[in-house]
Amino acid sequence: MQARKSDAWQSVIQIVATIEAELAGMLQTRHGLGLSEYRALEVLAQSPDTELRMQELATHLRLNQSSVSRMVERLVRSELAIRDICPDDKRGVYTVLTAKGLACLQAAQPDYERVLDAALRTHGGEALLDRPPPAAQ
Repeated sequence: MQARKSDAWQSVIQIVATIEAELAGMLQTRHGLGLSEYRALEVLAQSPDTELRMQELATHLRLNQSSVSRMVERLVRSELAIRDICPDDKRGVYTVLTAKGLACLQAAQPDYERVLDAALRTHGGEALLDRPPPAAQ
């Protein structure tokens, strides 16, 4: 009997959830960061001028506006980011990575990569990543 796609999808969900839990635990224990906070620092570091509008950050992180606002507040309290008002649109608010935020990201990245690599091997995630992408339609 052939496996159902929903069974395979559940397997993928379990692999991802397990790996994310391991990453989150390590980031919290070693660096005092949540997984979303780490990802926000990473996205900001890769953005032009290390800043993004709040709604762009929410889109990148696949979080709702309320969750991003709370997460950014934690980053601001920790001095890892600042909020800045958009000069062209006073309603627009940017999240800007600070030097301390960049240093925190750079300190956490090697641990993140090491734990990610180990977790992918342990939980079968490498097989998922090694598959070629589907052909464009």
